[in-house]
Amino acid sequence: MAINILTYSAMAEKSWENFMRENCGYERISTFYSDFTIADHCGGVNAIKDTFNRSKHWLSNVKMWTELVMVLNHKIWNWYGKNNELAEVYNELWETAANMAVETFKGEDLSYYYRTTD
Repeated sequence: MAINILTYSAMAEKSWENFMRENCGYERISTFYSDFTIADHCGGVNAIKDTFNRSKHWLSNVKMWTELVMVLNHKIWNWYGKNNELAEVYNELWETAANMAVETFKGEDLSYYYRTTD
């Protein structure tokens, strides 16, 4: 029986959520993992970039942006050695998002970002 992409993305997000809770004590607050899972399975590089561009409005929210950076980082690991084209686009977006965080956040927001992504 084939599994549809929405079911698959929900399962992938739950797996990421459990991994982050068990290994980092982090509680998920977004659907970013599902969003990018749908993108990388249904549209590839263009859909991944589009999903990232649609997420840029979250830069004003340190917690959401921090989670976005963590999801992008995990997606690099997820695709490395399996699909290097996707791993490379996730790496580029992760670098962009991480740089945007450092350039944007100040004070306690920047401390939160570093503590959470460390």
